[in-house]
Amino acid sequence: MAKSLHHHFQHHCKPPHLPISWNKSCSALRGSRLLMSMVNRHRHVRHKNSVSDMVGGAERLIVDAAVELASHGHKVHIFTAHHDKKRCFEETLSGTFPVTVYGAFLPRHIFYRLHAVCAYLRCIFVALCVLLMWSSFDVIVADQVSVVIPLLKLKKKTKVVFYCHFPDLLLAQHTTVLRRIYRKPIDFVEETTTGMADLILVNSKFTASTFANTFKRLDARGIRPAVLYPAVNVDQFDKPHAFKLNFLSINRFERKKNIDLAISAFALLRSLEEDALGGGYDKRLRENVEYLEELENLADREGVSDQDEHFGIVPLEAMAAHKPVIGCNSGGPVETIKDGVTGFLCKPIPLEFSLAMARLIRDPEMAVSMGGEARKHVSESFSTRIFGQRLNRYVIDVTEKKRE
Repeated sequence: MAKSLHHHFQHHCKPPHLPISWNKSCSALRGSRLLMSMVNRHRHVRHKNSVSDMVGGAERLIVDAAVELASHGHKVHIFTAHHDKKRCFEETLSGTFPVTVYGAFLPRHIFYRLHAVCAYLRCIFVALCVLLMWSSFDVIVADQVSVVIPLLKLKKKTKVVFYCHFPDLLLAQHTTVLRRIYRKPIDFVEETTTGMADLILVNSKFTASTFANTFKRLDARGIRPAVLYPAVNVDQFDKPHAFKLNFLSINRFERKKNIDLAISAFALLRSLEEDALGGGYDKRLRENVEYLEELENLADREGVSDQDEHFGIVPLEAMAAHKPVIGCNSGGPVETIKDGVTGFLCKPIPLEFSLAMARLIRDPEMAVSMGGEARKHVSESFSTRIFGQRLNRYVIDVTEKKRE
């Protein structure tokens, strides 16, 4: 239900690339190079007569990957179709790794149409520039737009790792006959080219399950993605000096983010009687049970139930900042929020969210305790250090397979 504002690399065109010189402590890989291919796509939100570039968790992951691989001794180089130095993650300006832009002149849409086709063309252009103008790499890490994989594999002895944030065909609309005709070849290409990667990574077990159910031909061939959770830099969040209870929902302004749920829950919380704050829902009371069923049916009719966030970086950021999180009990949040320990997992209806909020109001000490547990949980399982170690291991493994 929530996502944070992130970096500059964008969402419809993604193949960045990084040359990497492996850590000298790994003698088997000494002197080898890695190209991390990440040409990012662009998420477009139409606002009057303009298109606004959006950034999110997928873009943040790419930068974290580059930073962590560089810290492990790899020589990293990012290639992208867009890099606005006035609106980007500061790590891309620090000089730790170069960022090269190809194809910024290419359109991102044609009269606010054909976003996917334009994204593919931008990514293909970047991939061709890398293919023709740069020497070979040991490993290329690409994300989000799989159409570049067969091009990048033309580099001799190069392995390609593909990070699938979520199947794009599930994010696209297929509401009309024309849209289905338009998307049919794109969806086919996505599945076919994704299967060409030497290693596929996804951001959660939920996405891995969705991957198998969506790309049935790949699943039938025994192609299974590995899970590499996104991460947050816990060191950037200081422990609060004082506690003041505030409820914050961080999202892009998109319908799928279900911001209505947060607003409705807060409105319901304010309208509750004091005795409701002391108890609330009681399954022994028939009216409570019947009304809860009515609310669940309403959520189903309005299409707000079980939105299934693919992963959700905001809950991790909040927990790293010593804050408990209230999230939906489906999708990625189930893998990051420990119910009753670091926050609450609720059905996606306002009543359940408002009752969880009421519990935190009623017991501020519990909120503080949960915040401490949340910070510990993120540090142990979702820090950039842990992320870097796991990604480094995947890259080394795929390179060693190449050498066999």
